[in-house]
Amino acid sequence: MYDFDVLVLGSGPGGQKAAIAAAKLDRRVGVVERRNMIGGVCINTGTIPSKTLREAVMYLTGLNQREMYGQSYRVKEDITVSDLGARTTHVIGREIEVIRSQLARNRIRLLPGTGRFVDPHTIEISDEQGRESHVTADKIILAAGTRPARPESVEFDDVTIIDSDGILNLDKVPHSMVVVGAGVIGIEYASMFAALGTKVTVVERRDRMLDFCDLEIVEALKYHLRDLSVSFRFRESVAAVEKHGRTAVAVLASGKRIAADTVMYSAGRQGAADLLSLDKAGLTADARGRITVDEHFRTEVPHIYAVGDIIGFPALASTSMEQGRLAAHHACDEPVRAMQQLQPIGIYTIPEISFVGRTEDDLTDASIPFEVGISRYRELARGQIIGDSYGMLKIIVSPEDGKILGVHVFGTGATELVHIGQTVMGCGGTVDYLVDAVFNYPTLAESYKVAALDAMNKMRSVSRLSA
Repeated sequence: MYDFDVLVLGSGPGGQKAAIAAAKLDRRVGVVERRNMIGGVCINTGTIPSKTLREAVMYLTGLNQREMYGQSYRVKEDITVSDLGARTTHVIGREIEVIRSQLARNRIRLLPGTGRFVDPHTIEISDEQGRESHVTADKIILAAGTRPARPESVEFDDVTIIDSDGILNLDKVPHSMVVVGAGVIGIEYASMFAALGTKVTVVERRDRMLDFCDLEIVEALKYHLRDLSVSFRFRESVAAVEKHGRTAVAVLASGKRIAADTVMYSAGRQGAADLLSLDKAGLTADARGRITVDEHFRTEVPHIYAVGDIIGFPALASTSMEQGRLAAHHACDEPVRAMQQLQPIGIYTIPEISFVGRTEDDLTDASIPFEVGISRYRELARGQIIGDSYGMLKIIVSPEDGKILGVHVFGTGATELVHIGQTVMGCGGTVDYLVDAVFNYPTLAESYKVAALDAMNKMRSVSRLSA
């Protein structure tokens, strides 16, 4: 007899949903988590704080209103870290209470501390006082998440030289910042601080940023960020960082030197597998601390599952939640449908980006013909009303059967708008549906009809000439 039917290590999006799903199936469930990390990285240092910070920046800078009230318009002239942190702290506190309530309501036992394997069915839990206890479980789901990867050659001080977690602990808004890495996290924070007036320089060893996104959308974002005085140094890497009191100098491999108040490393994330004593359960992890799983999220040991960031790509809160639910159902021998392939990607830059499906480069490389339809916010009444003259929505359509192959959005509400395209694609809809649909007016959603008509007209012209 085990102490729990299902034991979950980690209370982030994947762990939380796994625990609740198992509890709904009438299993005895426990969740191991540190007292100060309820909700995991997502709630405490990652997704929720960064997106709340973004909202605070957007509001206090008045950035979205400048189209109508002038480039000098600001809600607050001197924005402090306290202004930004107040809203973030409030939202984090409320979210933690929501999670605690959900766990309690589903009779899930919260076990405070850090867990590691003693054997394949036994977990040792160490609490903040150093006390240790052991619990056993029939099935174990690992949702331990990740932490920012820190290059060994860099001496982080969490004041001047920081990682993405350290952003929330800054004591002032820096006048200048070097962001090392143009991935999702790096570009999100670069855009936020640029909106605050920080002079931002982004250093990226590759020749473009966000290389998994549509090139046209990325170019639109890059143009907008340059308009906020962001400088880009592509095909460059940081060889060293010299600290000079409360400032630093980033020394690039090419010999360039960039002075900044703050240097933020966004060099990917490292899985927390090294904290789990995996070898005692017969498991291994790769060099980035990630665990390999099958299509049911089972590890090499059949009764142990892993979900969320610790299994690698796509490492999104949204996909982690679904992985947790599916893993719990499989662990409880409950039939469940496989995860859908159409998963939206949302990037909360300023302005935001979101897409679902294929990109033009993907389709070109695969020799798949396509047509593109574009709608620009400045041509929509709603775009004029909200003062967004730069936003755009692009749909990629198959000329053979009219199926929608991809939807890419840049601008206000992108992460919400993309779900319309996701739903139409998931239901096997075609461009004809969007052409014939009636959308509320004035809305940004109307951009789907405009883009669909654009694609349809292009395909009709080609068809007429071919005939």
